[in-house]
Amino acid sequence: MDLTNRQMRDIYADLLIMYAEKYPDLIAIDADLRKAIRLNKFADAYPERAINVGVAEANMIGVAAGLANMGKRPFTHTFTPFASRRVFDQVTVSVAYAGLPVKMVGSDPGVMAQLNGGTHMSLEDVGLMRTLPTMTIVEPVDGVQLAALMPQIIEHDGPLYLRLIRQEFDPIFEEGETFEIGKAKTVRSGKDVTVFASGIMVKPSLDAAEMLAEEDISVEVINIHTVKPLDVDAIVASAKKTGAVVVAENHNIIGALGSAVAETLGERLPTPLKRVGIKDHFGEVGKKDFLVEKFGLTKKEVSEAIHDVLKKKK
Repeated sequence: MDLTNRQMRDIYADLLIMYAEKYPDLIAIDADLRKAIRLNKFADAYPERAINVGVAEANMIGVAAGLANMGKRPFTHTFTPFASRRVFDQVTVSVAYAGLPVKMVGSDPGVMAQLNGGTHMSLEDVGLMRTLPTMTIVEPVDGVQLAALMPQIIEHDGPLYLRLIRQEFDPIFEEGETFEIGKAKTVRSGKDVTVFASGIMVKPSLDAAEMLAEEDISVEVINIHTVKPLDVDAIVASAKKTGAVVVAENHNIIGALGSAVAETLGERLPTPLKRVGIKDHFGEVGKKDFLVEKFGLTKKEVSEAIHDVLKKKK
């Protein structure tokens, strides 16, 4: 399977089809967005295991909870605002409170909603899901990572929110790389400052590290693909080594990865810290290139944040 030169949704659909043979209890449920995530391919292969509930996201969560309670492995899909904000009470009571293994896919995270605009641009989904006991939150950065984590996601015994890009992505990892839910992954080692990055912010973080190497600044870049449970030991260990931290995420800086890292270091190892992300603002219509500039999600902002924390460190 080609894990690099394809859209993420095609990789996701092919993985579901591939694992459906091994897991006869795997069921795919969507809220009238079957083509958007390529679940039409799964429906063609396994029509009796594909359910379209229509534009009824809360009902979708209830159906998935019922199936999970009967021993099935349901995956749900809709865009991130409808997978989090719109269904939050159903997720809280029917899935998280019950501790059921429903895998909830929210696609087009953050600015990746692009031309769907502000109403479809959820910049708070991780913050919401992170407040729920029993919830696990995973955001693969590329196709290699998604494919490597998929068996763990399927077998995970509890609620899981999968924050998934639908379209093109920046390839970060080589095929054969291994990952573990709940364990951070060092992408680049360094000694002066650490950047903890998730999702689309891994690439600009690596670009910033490469640029700052010319200034003799050694940047460690760590991919946090699991926001909850957070790899606290890895965060503390790297912060202790470098003494300065930047967090980069495609999300409001309130409530998600930046908050989680700040809370961890505030309690365990107070460290100069700067957050790069959307600064308490609603989304808007635009293509990715425009939106990352608009909201400060480029290597420039990561580099500036690194310089700021290094000044505080001194």
